[in-house]
Amino acid sequence: MNVDRTIRFADEIWNDSIVDALTEYIRIPNKSPLFDVDWEQNGYMEDAVRLMSDWYAAHAIGEANLEVIRLPGRTPLLFVDVPGTGEGSILFYGHLDKQPEMTGWHEGLGPWKPVIEGDKLYGRGGADDGYALFSTVAAVLALRDQGLGHAGLKIIIEASEESHSVDLPAYIEALAGRIGQPDLVVCLDSGCGNYDQLWLTTSLRGLAGGRLSVEVLTEGVHSGDAGGVVPSSFRICRQLLERLEDAGTGAIRPAEFNCEIPALRIEQAARAADILGPDTFRRFSFAGATRAMGEDTAEAILNRTWRPALEVTGAGALPAIESAGNVLRPATMLKLSLRLPPLVDDRKASACLKSLLESDPPEGATVRFEPDHSAAGWNAPAMEPWLDAAVNAASEACFGREAANLGEGGSIPFMAMLGRQYPDAQFLVTGVLGPKSNAHGPNEFLHLPMARRLTACVAQVVHAHHVYHERAAQARPG
Repeated sequence: MNVDRTIRFADEIWNDSIVDALTEYIRIPNKSPLFDVDWEQNGYMEDAVRLMSDWYAAHAIGEANLEVIRLPGRTPLLFVDVPGTGEGSILFYGHLDKQPEMTGWHEGLGPWKPVIEGDKLYGRGGADDGYALFSTVAAVLALRDQGLGHAGLKIIIEASEESHSVDLPAYIEALAGRIGQPDLVVCLDSGCGNYDQLWLTTSLRGLAGGRLSVEVLTEGVHSGDAGGVVPSSFRICRQLLERLEDAGTGAIRPAEFNCEIPALRIEQAARAADILGPDTFRRFSFAGATRAMGEDTAEAILNRTWRPALEVTGAGALPAIESAGNVLRPATMLKLSLRLPPLVDDRKASACLKSLLESDPPEGATVRFEPDHSAAGWNAPAMEPWLDAAVNAASEACFGREAANLGEGGSIPFMAMLGRQYPDAQFLVTGVLGPKSNAHGPNEFLHLPMARRLTACVAQVVHAHHVYHERAAQARPG
């Protein structure tokens, strides 16, 4: 491989075609079904499918067509089956559905308003991870530009990832015969510690979420009349959450939601901390004099990747401040999101959370916890020497620095699913969601130089995979 030519090819196709396509993609409010129950009638998902299909038709990999697979009652899935010129099989994964708008966008920016400022393309979904199809196809085209071989390739782009991939298992089952048994899985839906090297995601946290409701009255009453007699539903919520979380430290109390951290992940966190230093904290936009929960960078990395954490992501039965009278409210409802360490079983954790919150309710209040979603965590298998060498060589060639390892605090349900289904496969999980890129929040952006270099890195790893299998075939007797 001529690496300089690969990098130039990636730069050119991004500048000539991909940026324009992503700009149009950002304009489409194709929110995931969890956030748009009328997604099918609204037609935005179909607009995104059409945009990607049209782009692929203009940049097709040989004779391989992009198919739009549709199962009844489910979001569509894009599938490309590229015959290989050598042994082995690679499965590429990405998604095209988006998180909702979120408030707090800077002036001049917005979720469906693509804006390029310097190296950044702002807008919802560009980095998370609408770029995946474009980048994957560009990487393969870079190989073909030099007449280089590759394994058989399967590309799947789903449309329910932000809804916990509810539709994906059905598609994996329906396409099982065509997907076969990949020996390498490449996922571009993850993050990076900085924009200066290739980052490999070594683990993902799981998730247990649901709705907690506490009822104390059938109707609201004057707070002066009832205060001190009728228990506050909000106070009872605080008591219940104390069962789960230490309010002083944020630590999750029950052992069922914690796990032992593997020694290798502790070592990798320490190395990542050496690379990132204070940027470990600077990636977040702290308000005023707010401090991080600790000053140790390695511990901060472990906190966000291998330890559980609770967030109240929504609330109900709370009037807006402008219309909040002096009333002791009859109920309080909270939406809970509990991030789980990679090795904790999400289904068992969800059941445990329900029991913890509902048992022995304070002051006899009516307490219900309704789990509404869970996601399994994932711990990457040990990397084979050829892949370790390939990712480091690619990072050195494209960035001038070796690749680095980092766990991620979010969930990609597909990884755990594939880890169980293909236990012998190798995984390259990476992405462009770095400092301040703010997926799911306001001011999300795609760092364009990082995306271009990542595309070139993927091309080099796919080529290395081909060379590895060629050498293995030559070494076999006969």
